[in-house]
Amino acid sequence: MANYDRKDTYYLKAKEEGYRSRASYKLLEINDKFKLFHKNSKVLDLGAWPGGWLQVAKKLSPQGFIAGIDLVEIEPIEGVYTVTGDACDDEKINDILEKAGGKFDIVMSDMSSKLTGIREADQAAICGILELALFVMQKTLKQNGVFIAKVFKGGDIDKIIKEARKLFGTIKRAELNATRKTSNEFYIICLDYKATNV
Repeated sequence: MANYDRKDTYYLKAKEEGYRSRASYKLLEINDKFKLFHKNSKVLDLGAWPGGWLQVAKKLSPQGFIAGIDLVEIEPIEGVYTVTGDACDDEKINDILEKAGGKFDIVMSDMSSKLTGIREADQAAICGILELALFVMQKTLKQNGVFIAKVFKGGDIDKIIKEARKLFGTIKRAELNATRKTSNEFYIICLDYKATNV
């Protein structure tokens, strides 16, 4: 595995500008390209710890309802509703939907698995996380809504994305400047959700 500087330009910029992670700049870059957020958007972040994407969502949708869920407790962010728990837990998701007053305009996931170094196991875990995010998205996203997810090249990812195309009008792929040069991650921006009953 190639070495990288954990304290790179985006890491230092995040510290300077008060963001909790360098990943904040990925969401800002995505929004610059695709103009997804509006001032009153309702936004759900899956796997939201430490809260960098929540901070950006609140900045971009200051009058919206912003919520995040993670297995790890998220330090409070003013004006953001956070839940500690599993995104597969119907009780937790129903609680969030109740607080939001219905489904979300944007559901997003920057989740990734801890890599083991065993290629087959890592690829299976990466695919599993995207499938999980898609499963929860179908419970929480409004008709014509937007889904944003981090994915990694390899394994059955392309098959999963092909299946996901049936759920959306358009799926766009984005490789970001804010992604580390050593990473094989990219993002899918899924537009015009065709709501289904799950």
